[in-house]
Amino acid sequence: MKNKVSVGDKIKVKKGDAEYEGILLPTTDASNKDILILKLSSGYNVGIKKDKNIEIDLIKKSVLKPGRIPKIRFKKNPELPNVTIIGTGGTIGTHVDYKTGGVFMCRTPEEILATVPEIGNIININKVINLFSIASEDINVNHWKKIAGVVKKEVENGVDAIIITHGTDTLALTSAVLNFMIGVPPIPIALVGAQRSPDRGSFDGRLNLLCAAHYCTTDIAEVSVVMHGSINDDFCYAIKGTKVRKNHSSRRDAFQPVNTMPFVRLWEDGKKEFLRKDYHKREKEKRRIDLKLNYAKVGLLKVYPNSDPKILEWYYKKGYEGLVIEGTGLGHVPGKDAGLKNNWLPIIKKLVDKGVIIVICTSTINGRTNNRVYRNLRLLNKTGVLWGKDLHAESALVKLGVVLGNAKNLEHAKKMFKTNLVGEFEEKNIVGDNLGF
Repeated sequence: MKNKVSVGDKIKVKKGDAEYEGILLPTTDASNKDILILKLSSGYNVGIKKDKNIEIDLIKKSVLKPGRIPKIRFKKNPELPNVTIIGTGGTIGTHVDYKTGGVFMCRTPEEILATVPEIGNIININKVINLFSIASEDINVNHWKKIAGVVKKEVENGVDAIIITHGTDTLALTSAVLNFMIGVPPIPIALVGAQRSPDRGSFDGRLNLLCAAHYCTTDIAEVSVVMHGSINDDFCYAIKGTKVRKNHSSRRDAFQPVNTMPFVRLWEDGKKEFLRKDYHKREKEKRRIDLKLNYAKVGLLKVYPNSDPKILEWYYKKGYEGLVIEGTGLGHVPGKDAGLKNNWLPIIKKLVDKGVIIVICTSTINGRTNNRVYRNLRLLNKTGVLWGKDLHAESALVKLGVVLGNAKNLEHAKKMFKTNLVGEFEEKNIVGDNLGF
């Protein structure tokens, strides 16, 4: 080694026929003290075992202080659409803690935007709001209300579009509940996340943000999730907020439409391919939003062979006002042939009679319920349950919570749930088989 090097320096490492150039990072484990970890220009890290054959040359001192996150300020451009950015946390706002090797929620919206400086050529960033910074599994009703409140204020102040950064695990639920709380918006509202943290070479948030910016230039006045459309960094889909679901734990194209088609396919360079025409269009005049912020205590449960229906009574005793049941196939629950102890029908009827709204969805995700095909379905229908039709269970859950929280009485709540409030029910489901869904 010709020069003494330290963490943060840019160095060149030669070992045998291999040569690497990158920034020296600290090791995260004392057992790896004989390993050099470099961050390459690609964004990926590489580990190199130190031995007598290794050569290390200093290129530049302290080009990076691990943990320091750049910020960016965009110049105002009144010729572009005015867009408000709302940050709520999630992987898109994380950074690696090089002491532990894990990522943590730390980036402000300005620091997230620093990963995509090109976004300033697409939209005029009107305002950046750091609402909170938490992992999406920690999102609760109070967070939903705060997001909806800020959206209402920004819409009524005349902003042209809104981008919300959010953790991916519950992003689809937030998109659905936001849609039900604010109704059909007069402007584009995009929810964006990332499956990889910003300091990884495979960071997907950059493309998602750029595509969300392009979505904000369209006339689509809908709450949509804008995320990768494939595992590659090629394009994104904008999918209706009540009809989208995270269908994979880690793939970059995890978000897919359920029983519908995306509104549009978006590319980084601004190219757009509209896949639907039946969307609400942007309104030119300002409009006040009547928020539905109350949210009732609702639960979600799944039936399975030998499942005990008494769990329903536990929910009732705990004060739940509504339940969504994921039935099998077309919406089945175990009937009398399952045995006296496993027959769900009598307990469902008992709770419905006591004023609990029970919604039946299918656990198959795609497809819709049907209460007329089989005997058990007809018997279940007679108990007074409501049917989720083509809504997937998570979307039905948040709709039920908003409906029960804002209805005048039980009958009003039932009528509201059966009403197509924001286009969440589709009479004819178009599934994009040719798009891989």
